[in-house]
Amino acid sequence: MQEAKGDNPYAFEVTHRLVLSIAVPMTLGYLTTPLLGLTDTAVVGQLGDPAALAGLAIGAILFDLLYGSLSFLRTSTTGLVAQAFGRRDRFEQQAVLLRALLGAVGLGALMLLLAPVIWRYAPGLMSEDPAVIAATRSYFAIRVLTSPATFANFVILGFVLGRGEGMLGLKLQILLNGTNILCTLLFGLWLGWGIPGVAIGTAIAEVVAMLAGLTIIFRRLRGVTRPGRAALFDRQQLSRLFRLNGDILIRSLVLNTAFALMTRLGSSAGAVTLAANAVLMNIFLLVSFFLDGLAGAAEQLSGRAVGASHLPSFRRALWLTGGWSIALGLVLAGLFLAIGTPLIALLSTSEDVRRMAGIYLSWAAATGVTGALAFHMDGIFIGATWSREMRNMMLASLACYCVALALLVPSFGNHGLWASLNLFLLMRGLFLVCNLPRKRRDSFASAAD
Repeated sequence: MQEAKGDNPYAFEVTHRLVLSIAVPMTLGYLTTPLLGLTDTAVVGQLGDPAALAGLAIGAILFDLLYGSLSFLRTSTTGLVAQAFGRRDRFEQQAVLLRALLGAVGLGALMLLLAPVIWRYAPGLMSEDPAVIAATRSYFAIRVLTSPATFANFVILGFVLGRGEGMLGLKLQILLNGTNILCTLLFGLWLGWGIPGVAIGTAIAEVVAMLAGLTIIFRRLRGVTRPGRAALFDRQQLSRLFRLNGDILIRSLVLNTAFALMTRLGSSAGAVTLAANAVLMNIFLLVSFFLDGLAGAAEQLSGRAVGASHLPSFRRALWLTGGWSIALGLVLAGLFLAIGTPLIALLSTSEDVRRMAGIYLSWAAATGVTGALAFHMDGIFIGATWSREMRNMMLASLACYCVALALLVPSFGNHGLWASLNLFLLMRGLFLVCNLPRKRRDSFASAAD
């Protein structure tokens, strides 16, 4: 028998409008990120120095690897805040925020301690050109200084998303990336500071966004009792937070390993094939921006339902966010099949690269379909804080991916490589689906069904 809404004081109704009110703003916020990369590239490109442009690209990749691997601060905060929001516990929402901010400060301090080692050795692992290494070091030395602010912004976005405030999340992303673009143009182009100017622009934007986000959040928490030291350092809550962050970190590292394997194996097919794959990965990147918005809605609504101990809301959130994700994945696959050729032409001027990318375009477009379930299930499991299963299923998917690479790449070359990537995405979703019934029973054992 299904639980009546009136039997649970924390019950809430999940509607299409509620799903889209979270997903659409967050998608728009994520889509502002590529504009920033284009601006940085355009500004440094005006210098006419290939080494500077290469140094910027390597520096951006380096920070993507470092910060991307530590983005668990955002996802864990979202899940824990969403659950506290579901049971209307404003005190615990604030406690989660403050614990996560302390973690951000700690990680930022660790990053600053390791910065001299990274500055000295990392650029040389990515390039042998002294001019490129010098440009990368110049960019890194400035941008790393605001690591604590960067990590704090992860927490702020996680908190906002956990409360389902999609429009606020969009405004903060626009502020962050908009300030970054304006400062990059000012310091990098108009003042002619080049690479240091681009890095200064990014650093200023991180601090501005952090201050604005914290100001807004603490104004909204005005009147809520501040957690004392005992609440902030509660052993059970800290243990849960560390376990959750550790599982998500492993999951992120495994994901990066999968993409690194694709790049490594793609490079063995020659420069043209490697370049074509890099162009096509931009399609997958765009797909991920769109699907991430709906994954964010799944995170908030599943976490809120778990916090409220309301199984009907969880089921409704599962089906609505899942339906939208799969429908969007199909639309994206069709869209990129239709516009893929002109998009490839926009991203590369080489006829050989264009021709090669066109051969494998359908595989890149297919990631919209094969990735839809993976992104959706990640959102559900993150919101419900079922991190151990998410970690284990990511490891199992990587194992399947490696087997597929070993079997398909020798026989089918780059077609086998792209087929393996799509299989990896599909397995991620299917493995999590297989774990869903058991985890749902465990989390809602006390709820009437």
